[in-house]
Amino acid sequence: MPGVETERIADQLARAVNGPAWHGPSILELVRDVSPGQAAAKPLPDAHSIWELVAHTAAWLELVGRRLDGTAPRKVSQAMDWPPVHRASRSTTANGSAKKSWHAEVDRLRRAADGLQRRIRSLDDEQLKEELPGLGNTWTTYITLHGVLQHVLYHAGQIAILKKGAP
Repeated sequence: MPGVETERIADQLARAVNGPAWHGPSILELVRDVSPGQAAAKPLPDAHSIWELVAHTAAWLELVGRRLDGTAPRKVSQAMDWPPVHRASRSTTANGSAKKSWHAEVDRLRRAADGLQRRIRSLDDEQLKEELPGLGNTWTTYITLHGVLQHVLYHAGQIAILKKGAP
């Protein structure tokens, strides 16, 4: 039977991803008007691009869903953590392949969030006490779910800053 607390966590994840969020724009609201060129831009050379952050956030939403299902690997590879992304540039955005790739990445984020929300809603509150494997540790389901929610918000903040400097 779905729980009160699991419903609250799923709702907070929905707000962080889709809005409306108390803190400001959700991650999908932030990327709604981002072009492939802006998504691939590196206004801060040593920072990840918006595109990389979207791919990374989607990957972790998927990974947490797999942890809930017991199918996630204990060790997360670099490619799982930071999936490779389309290398769009201003010259390649005109041909449409970058646009399709960018929209596919945003759709992946949306699908990953929707899937995890459904999975969270299928849990009962007692399951929040169960241990899940983590990076070198085990965390309760409760901590894991709040952690992935915080992770979405953290990267949404980075995207908001990067948008200010993207061409």
